[in-house]
Amino acid sequence: MVTKFVNNLMLDGKKNVAYQVFYEAMARVEEKTQESSLEVWRKAIENITPQVEVRSRRVGGATFQIPTPVRDSRKLSMAMKWLILFSRKRNEKSMGERLANEIMAAARQEGAAYKKKEDTHRMAEANKAFSHFRF
Repeated sequence: MVTKFVNNLMLDGKKNVAYQVFYEAMARVEEKTQESSLEVWRKAIENITPQVEVRSRRVGGATFQIPTPVRDSRKLSMAMKWLILFSRKRNEKSMGERLANEIMAAARQEGAAYKKKEDTHRMAEANKAFSHFRF
């Protein structure tokens, strides 16, 4: 799971840099929380993993947002991508610091990645009337 995360974190094939960023983030998490950094990371991933998503489906000339359950492999992939995406958008100095802060925020059920999951669930809940269009 860590390897998959680092591969998503990697830019331009620089795997060593991606591992350095990840390990720096894990060191910062452990330093700030006094907990096992891997446990905090797993909790963060668990907190931002979506259960449902909305997919567009065209029915009779109208486009509907249809809530569908997310496959297990896609759940994990979406959670990791959101964590990395919102880490990159943060304002801290280094990527390791950004990633560490986003991981800690997600573990506390805060932060942009957690908000994205909540928005996804809210959108699915709002459109559950269209779930009978599922294919």
